[in-house]
Amino acid sequence: MPDGIVVRAATPADEPAVNALLAASYPTLMRGSYEAAVLAAALPMITQANPALLSSGTYYLAESADGVLAGCGGWTRERPGSGDIVPRLGHIRHFATHPHWVRRGVGRAIYERCQSDARLAGVRRLECFASLNGLRFYESLGFEAIRPIDIPMGARLKFSSVLMERSI
Repeated sequence: MPDGIVVRAATPADEPAVNALLAASYPTLMRGSYEAAVLAAALPMITQANPALLSSGTYYLAESADGVLAGCGGWTRERPGSGDIVPRLGHIRHFATHPHWVRRGVGRAIYERCQSDARLAGVRRLECFASLNGLRFYESLGFEAIRPIDIPMGARLKFSSVLMERSI
């Protein structure tokens, strides 16, 4: 874990800070992987914290010693979009790292907390819907690409992603 970083469970009270983190992270880090029009349509939806995740107990924040939010992410048993639950399968959810903290171990620290807690809960395989800019990050954690997917966002937008998974 990076020096001075603490990973803790999020709460609904963290919503404004998570929104600010997502708004700082996604437009900057996704810019080279998606067309401007796609980002313009998707960002209003993906830069908002999910209240259900914030209250799940399995969504985490990485904070510096002075309380600066460096990253967020979590896991659920429910598959995003459908709510389906498959025994022993968990789903990595809504990861983001502030651009000032990229490549400093923040995302990995959050992932390690997710993996540890998911394993304790009986999960043996993790799945994620990786954004195109997140592929290398998830590969570095041992995830393997299964297939390209399009995540529907509203009536007209499909957000290109990749279904990835790994055993834990």
